[in-house]
Amino acid sequence: MDYNMILNLPGLLMAIVVHEFFHGYTAYLLGDDTAKQSGRLSLNPLKHIDLIGFVFLLVFKFGWAKPVPINVNNFKNRKRDTILVSLAGPFSNMIVALITGFIISSGIVTNYILYNVLIIMLWYNIMLGTFNLLPFPPLDGSKILASLLPNKYEYMFYKNEKYLYLVLIFLIATNTIDKILSPFIYFSLDILIRIIG
Repeated sequence: MDYNMILNLPGLLMAIVVHEFFHGYTAYLLGDDTAKQSGRLSLNPLKHIDLIGFVFLLVFKFGWAKPVPINVNNFKNRKRDTILVSLAGPFSNMIVALITGFIISSGIVTNYILYNVLIIMLWYNIMLGTFNLLPFPPLDGSKILASLLPNKYEYMFYKNEKYLYLVLIFLIATNTIDKILSPFIYFSLDILIRIIG
């Protein structure tokens, strides 16, 4: 493992763990204890990492974690609660990015290596949070979109989601995903900078 990968590890692990934990915790608060029963309400990275997906994230900047198991039948309001659970992961990444941004801007970190670790952590959290809001399965944005649709069209969406998987794979394979994500990532960075002041 080279030096750059070592610098990437803390930020990547933080982004993944926070994202998946808050999916499960939000579901738990809304009445679904599936994640808790599966041992996924944990901040232990080993509970959330998919080895292949993690390597892809390190090397190619796109990858995946183990999805937190959710049973929407346990929700009182299936559509609303699915949206809330889906938003919880990306929202938690943005909060971590905001906190990291405040630490960086405060000037209290003077160690060069730690400073770079924090910059990378900020980047991974914004990237992961933004990426997951795209409306392609299996990303969180697809569940948000499906839940906003009338039942008839929601059913059609899930029935045909395998084709949308292919769209996402195509966008990643052709690097088109970068062109789609970049404006949203820089928009998020701009908002963060304005908040930090």
